[in-house]
Amino acid sequence: MIGAILFLGFLVLLFAGVPIAIALGLAGAFAIVLADQSILAMPTNVYAGIAKYPLIALPMFVLVGSVFDRTGVALRLVRFATAIVGAGRGALASVSVLVAMVIGGISGSGPATSAAVGQVVTRSMEKDGYPRSFIAATVGAAAATDILIPPSIAFIIYAVLVPGVSVPAIFMAGMFPGILAGFAIIGAVLILSFLNDFGGKARHDERLQVWQTFKEAFWGLMAPIVILGGMRIGAFTPTEAAVMAVFYGLFVGFVIYRSLTLRDCYEMLVEAGELSAVILIVVALASVFAWSTSTLGIVQPVATWIVGLGLGEYGTIALLMIVLIFIGMFLDGVSTFLILLPVLIPIANAFHWDLTWFGVILTMKIAIGQFTPPMAVNLMVSCRIAGVSMESTIPWVVWMILAMFISLALVVVFPDIALWLPRVMGTM
Repeated sequence: MIGAILFLGFLVLLFAGVPIAIALGLAGAFAIVLADQSILAMPTNVYAGIAKYPLIALPMFVLVGSVFDRTGVALRLVRFATAIVGAGRGALASVSVLVAMVIGGISGSGPATSAAVGQVVTRSMEKDGYPRSFIAATVGAAAATDILIPPSIAFIIYAVLVPGVSVPAIFMAGMFPGILAGFAIIGAVLILSFLNDFGGKARHDERLQVWQTFKEAFWGLMAPIVILGGMRIGAFTPTEAAVMAVFYGLFVGFVIYRSLTLRDCYEMLVEAGELSAVILIVVALASVFAWSTSTLGIVQPVATWIVGLGLGEYGTIALLMIVLIFIGMFLDGVSTFLILLPVLIPIANAFHWDLTWFGVILTMKIAIGQFTPPMAVNLMVSCRIAGVSMESTIPWVVWMILAMFISLALVVVFPDIALWLPRVMGTM
């Protein structure tokens, strides 16, 4: 009974417009009071929820995304990729996906990447003959790969919450699935572009030189290598890598491109501080909610019921897929993990699934939800930039969702797509 009140209270508050962090905290506190538990459990769990060393990396990765956004890295990456791919049908749309994947290796945030890439490519894609609804769908879908390609804020939260999963291991595990998802979206984009004759319409008065654009984009291309390579050789931990990435971005902005000012630096710090505070407040108050679900004995009966449905491994994964994609339409990956992991991990343990692989497929499901209408967070950003309604993107985005489903199915059927790299790298 108390468990039903806990989840029902959270949903009522959420649909009433209460911020998700407050809704989680109030629902958890109400359940604690109803169960005659000490209310002092609330401040204890708020502190314990964020007093974790890996979470120090979170505000740093938020900051590095802001730094690279302002340095003009996205624009230089678009020019370099365009020089390689050319200017035919579907070329510029493919470039936008590739650039989003590289930016994902810097920021780790889908909505942030959707904004950065959308602002750079929307005007040029429109001139090249793409309808704005297709542009918004492409950018929103491409940005969804960013919570898969490391560094990923969602992966950091997952590793913090799940014992036995390390940040380096899940970072490496997300690499190939993220790339696979990106190329699946590129495939869908190319097919749609060829069938509808999108792209190749703009006049190109000057031919972009590959070598020249490569030199301009070199420092942006090196950022993911610095972050992941430094962790691989043991030069620094994931937390230290986030700090190194910030200094690398500032060096590129102030010394190489000379596009940053001290005023920009101040604004970036404020922006990153505000966003990090929002995320950490959600993490802290979600800890109260999670403690309530586990202490009040809510988690195990739900997990046992799902396992007892007799659906088998793939049937259970399919059920979780439907639930998580629906939830992903409304919530970001961090919030979804904080609310549902107490229920999901016992299910994974019941089937003896590898928890690192399980974290990757959960994240892929959430990524699909982030560009699935009607409440897709990535698509909201790209539609606002393109100046179109979300409804107008449905004829295009449905095919990109299907492409992402295919990549998810491959990772489910062939777990080594995710697990091979962390094993080779020695992070598991």
